[in-house]
Amino acid sequence: MRFRHPDGSTVHLAYCTNVHPAETLDGVLAQLRDHCEPVRRRLGRDRLGIGLWLAKDAAHALVTDPSALRALRTELDRRGLEVVTLNGFPYEGFGAEEVKYRVYRPDWADPERLAHTTALARVLAQLLPDDITEGSVSTLPLAWRTAYDDDRAARARAALTTLAERLDALHELTGRSLRVGLEPEPGCTVETTADALAPLTAIGHDRIGICVDTCHLATSFENPHTALDALTEARVPIVKSQLSAALHAEHPRLPEVRAALAAFDEPRFLHQTRTTTATGLRGTDDLGEALTGDALPDTTPWRAHFHVPLHAPPAAPLTSTLPVLKAALTRLVGGPHPLTRHLEVETYTWQALPPELRPRNRAQLVDGIAAELTLARDLLTDLGLKELP
Repeated sequence: MRFRHPDGSTVHLAYCTNVHPAETLDGVLAQLRDHCEPVRRRLGRDRLGIGLWLAKDAAHALVTDPSALRALRTELDRRGLEVVTLNGFPYEGFGAEEVKYRVYRPDWADPERLAHTTALARVLAQLLPDDITEGSVSTLPLAWRTAYDDDRAARARAALTTLAERLDALHELTGRSLRVGLEPEPGCTVETTADALAPLTAIGHDRIGICVDTCHLATSFENPHTALDALTEARVPIVKSQLSAALHAEHPRLPEVRAALAAFDEPRFLHQTRTTTATGLRGTDDLGEALTGDALPDTTPWRAHFHVPLHAPPAAPLTSTLPVLKAALTRLVGGPHPLTRHLEVETYTWQALPPELRPRNRAQLVDGIAAELTLARDLLTDLGLKELP
């Protein structure tokens, strides 16, 4: 979906396909047929933007076989789909029964991460629509925080510098300008947007910036206006933003609140949980840890890294952090010029929701994704952007 900003530029809205992960190219093609095109039809649009997630094997198949890449581009066009952004965070296995800490490997100190992200950039350069010259890729924020020493930090910085040089060369070769954004996430070396300032300014290249995920922003209790203003002041490019909402518990001390939170404690994904105290941010690596004993203070609100559907906040006594998303979006695209032109709805946890909230079939999932995109569209038009055909 494309929107005209009041300044005349085009802002893109997509939804991320990691909600129905596939490890192979055949699986990606099935995604387009079974999910992406039906969402487009459900919305009644001639064109729908998708943020592709390409696992290691699928990306390798595309970058080593030009005919396969051409076939994917043809299939996208045939189904009324377009790609301006890729989700390069998960490397493989995002559909596994247990993902948890695996999603942070390989990290940016590992040469495999540089090779994979380079492959993604080369693929995206060929998938961009003919009238679009700018693409984006989001990636993990350097590494999970443990076992990340000065040596690994130096290797990660060197890898990202090499990536920037490769993106420059790709621009010269193809005319397509691609940027990669580190996506701050609780528990990682770069947990917050503030944490991103030092490593990104040290790299000092405008092809390497930040991806602002509004669920992660909210989970870490960052003020969106303060955070985004600091990025702007530091001249850190906001490569893209993922529109998502976290789980919020206002009174975690109450037994009924704990019971409601426990329904979201599931075995597949990591649900980092945070609260604010007089001494700063406190947290656990997973929701189950927070619910066990006194791991977290319970006199202040808790937020958990659980991407809840934008249009369907959980029932009381829980809520979502949709207000944080709205505030961030106002700052991102509501001003005289957009801070980013790539927006991506990323609710990948549909099948991890409590059983009574999960879609029971493919049609219900399509309806849910379409409803999220409709909400995002309405937020953008309320900010003065005009949807384009």
